Amino acid sequence: MSFLDVPGARLAYETHGSGPLLLLIPGAFGSGAVFRPLIDHLANGNTVVTYDRRGFARSQLAGPQDEAHRLEADADDARRLLAHLSNEPAIVFGTSSGAVVALELLTRHPSVVRTLLPFEPPAMRLLPDGQQWIDFFFQVYERYRESGIEPALAMFRERTFAETDRQAMSRARDPKASEAMHANVVYWFEHELRQYPAVALDLNALKAHAGRIVPMAGQESRGYPCYGVSVELGKLLGREVTELPGGHVGFVAQPAAFEAALNGLLG
Repeated sequence: MSFLDVPGARLAYETHGSGPLLLLIPGAFGSGAVFRPLIDHLANGNTVVTYDRRGFARSQLAGPQDEAHRLEADADDARRLLAHLSNEPAIVFGTSSGAVVALELLTRHPSVVRTLLPFEPPAMRLLPDGQQWIDFFFQVYERYRESGIEPALAMFRERTFAETDRQAMSRARDPKASEAMHANVVYWFEHELRQYPAVALDLNALKAHAGRIVPMAGQESRGYPCYGVSVELGKLLGREVTELPGGHVGFVAQPAAFEAALNGLLG
């Protein structure tokens, strides 16, 4: 594990393998540890970079934060990390909120991205009923404030994700895991649950780089909102959605199949 000091934070990151850079940006709860099942095979021919996003896990905040520009800071963190590791543009895979960060990275810092692989970004404004979903996430936050983490997460999972995702997420809720993740979950509730789904992406900027973007979604996510966002993003960019095994957290529920499909695209 290594550290990189950036404005307002100290990022914890790890590198594995050798070859062209492949940056994996985590989603909710912000820890790069979620990608551990994928690393061994992805690192065969790539330098795989995982990190904890600012405020999560081992990436500690340093001083006051500009909450109004948190997404921009997240994207700048990724830029600084890539620039620190290489002079060449990288392949960037982002999942869920991490996919929103990845899209912002390409928008603001296109020179560091060779290919962007956004997997089910929860950018709800792209959906015809997007405001209803944004309102729902605010309701989940209110449940969290009134009743605590578990009732709010249950509400969030039941409506937002496929059954296989809910099962995988439930398996992670043992007492030790809950204790270790508590601070990450609280930080996500306070700083990301409501904010990132409501982001207004710069669609004109993304269209200018459409040839570098491969929208992605889980096969079992069909009918759920984040799959729909990937479809709408693909339509706007004139790109087909690439499906990977499993659902929103297929890399957790079906890591071998997910990794094989993703690795096939990288080759």
